[in-house]
Amino acid sequence: MTELDAAGRVAEVLRLGLVEGIPVRQIARRLRMARKTVRKILGRERAPVKPVLEPRSSILDPYEPAIRAALDDAPELLAPAVLERLRPLGYTGGVTILRDRLRRLRPRDRRAAFLTLDFAPGEAMQVDWADFGFALPGVPRRVSAFVAVLCYSRRLYIEFTLSQRMGTFLRCMERCLAFNTGTTLVDIFDNMKTVVTSHTSTATAFNPAFLEYARARGFAVRACNVRKANEKGRVERPIGFVRRRFWPGRRFRDLLDLNTQALRWRDDFANGRVHEVTGKVPQLVFEHEEKQRLKPIPQTPFDADDREGVGVTKMFRVSFDRNRYSVPWRLASQQVIVRANDDLVSVFLETKKVAEHRRSWDIGQDIEDPSHKLGLLEERPRAAGLLPPPLVALGETGRAYFKLLAAGSRSVHRETLRLTLLVEIFGALVTASAMREVMQTGHVGAEYVEHVMRHKRGLVPQPPPLRLGNDELDGISLPEPDMAIYDELAAPAPMTRDPGEPPPTTEARHEEEG
Repeated sequence: MTELDAAGRVAEVLRLGLVEGIPVRQIARRLRMARKTVRKILGRERAPVKPVLEPRSSILDPYEPAIRAALDDAPELLAPAVLERLRPLGYTGGVTILRDRLRRLRPRDRRAAFLTLDFAPGEAMQVDWADFGFALPGVPRRVSAFVAVLCYSRRLYIEFTLSQRMGTFLRCMERCLAFNTGTTLVDIFDNMKTVVTSHTSTATAFNPAFLEYARARGFAVRACNVRKANEKGRVERPIGFVRRRFWPGRRFRDLLDLNTQALRWRDDFANGRVHEVTGKVPQLVFEHEEKQRLKPIPQTPFDADDREGVGVTKMFRVSFDRNRYSVPWRLASQQVIVRANDDLVSVFLETKKVAEHRRSWDIGQDIEDPSHKLGLLEERPRAAGLLPPPLVALGETGRAYFKLLAAGSRSVHRETLRLTLLVEIFGALVTASAMREVMQTGHVGAEYVEHVMRHKRGLVPQPPPLRLGNDELDGISLPEPDMAIYDELAAPAPMTRDPGEPPPTTEARHEEEG
């Protein structure tokens, strides 16, 4: 192929491709060239500039002022709600193009700009709760973390609890202040109920009980605005730090083990690391700069117990923190005061302590001191758990049954009579077994017990032999009578006359006998 031939083929490719608009595949087939070569030749020439088309009009254009007005009034409006407003104006289009238009027209929130808060040494401490869910094995209570951070040194205090009640909160505060060996000028809190009872744009109502504690310890109280996490960033970031660095992969037996691990992590790592914001070690900053600026803790003792006024039930129990605790039985129906700390629950009648128990952190438990029912045996044997004499053979099953029965509204007397009858005609062992089956279904009631024995088990009453209480009489054994004797007595006499003859006279009867 000569140079002229090559130039001619290039010109032909350009003519076919750019002038006549023939596709590359057809040009390559017609000129017997590779498609890649044809594309390379066509690429040497600049493609014609496409004319700039005017934007297409949209069916929504006439309604854009109405859409803007709706979004100015309520920026959160969704497309279906805007569509409802456009229909009366004559809009006949669909919701899809409306959604596209709303994405362009909806005003976007400006990212808020925040000032960096600076705190002087000893000026402030931020406090908050963090929820960690049902984390303890076998404990049906949520685990909470009490987290407090000194705003200047970033020194961290953390403690895990099973409650956020006022008493628990105050005890955590006490241990936190002791850990820091002093108090700051002001403590900053989120809107927790133990600190803030109500928060509006114009006023904040603080919990009187906590204000009393703050006055006793000598620090001012400040509450963050609602949904303003940036106002307590000093404690928000450490909570996230605890979730990322301490919590994952941890295993613990109980609350004590959890707090032991948290204390070791707090002292050995969290407060000893180089802080990612300040570039300093929190513990060193605290010891050399902030510790001496804290105010001494007043030595005035403060009552940090949980306190609650409750009534004693007829089962001589008080309810506290989702458990029941016993008190002396003579206090039934009395009003008492329950006081509790982390370990003990005490019950007071006015100023006299009448009961004390180890605090249960379980749920639905009944904690009883056996001494609280002493004397009730003589006063009310049935209430003390003793069975009626005819039902003593029912044993532990009977006692458990009657304990449940006494807590309900059924007539104990009527139940006693019916169960006594069932024991007499079916036996104590069978009746006790049926009672256990009924209690497993969550019920009590003699009619249920009788239904189990008669209909579910198909038992037939077999009353025991009557006992007279006399060994000689009870030992008498009589043989079964021979009923054939009665058959002989009832047999007809032999016939001596024709049934059709009249009966003989008296004289004739005497002659026959003579």
